[in-house]
Amino acid sequence: MNVILMGPPGSGKGTQAANLAEKLGVSAVSSGDLFRDHQRRNTELGQLARSYMEKGVYVPDDVTIGMIMEWINDPDHSAGFVLDGFPRTQAQAQALDDALTERGGIDHVVLINVSDDELVRRLGGRIICSECQIPYNLNTSPPAVDGRCEECGGSLYQRDDDKAEVVARRIEVYNEETQPILDYYRRAGILSDVDGEQPVESVGDALRVAVSA
Repeated sequence: MNVILMGPPGSGKGTQAANLAEKLGVSAVSSGDLFRDHQRRNTELGQLARSYMEKGVYVPDDVTIGMIMEWINDPDHSAGFVLDGFPRTQAQAQALDDALTERGGIDHVVLINVSDDELVRRLGGRIICSECQIPYNLNTSPPAVDGRCEECGGSLYQRDDDKAEVVARRIEVYNEETQPILDYYRRAGILSDVDGEQPVESVGDALRVAVSA
């Protein structure tokens, strides 16, 4: 089964993608995972992506699609996949469809819906350990000791892009960029919506129902 999981920053799609993939017996990956892996291994695609990122410009779709398709075509992922937050543009969605023609295309696209106010609350409370990078959330999963990581004792801090005004802009940009992709998959009849403000377990249950329909 080939599944795309979409949702705004703070919707929990990374956690849900991993859980859903485990339940389906397939692999999950995000484009961010692939960028980091290719750059760590210093592959040709990784070097190409880095050349654009260092200039502060958008990595071309063909580079991103190349990474995605290399991963998809790995024999270890032949059972299917859950893509986390990819594609990000309609052009990427169309390119992905073209590349998957011989593999049956995408079976399901599921959007985790979370209100903007709830996203700001979630992301605005996120803090991260400066040593081991474990995340906490002041609103939903605070550390046992204020300002200290429970795992390594490192100090906790808030990233600039998790501050309220930046979060609001990130959500606005996401909504603007994502709408054409949602329309594209809705027209194809493969898009489902799930309420992302339920408890984590309930969201997971709803996702499994959505992809079994």
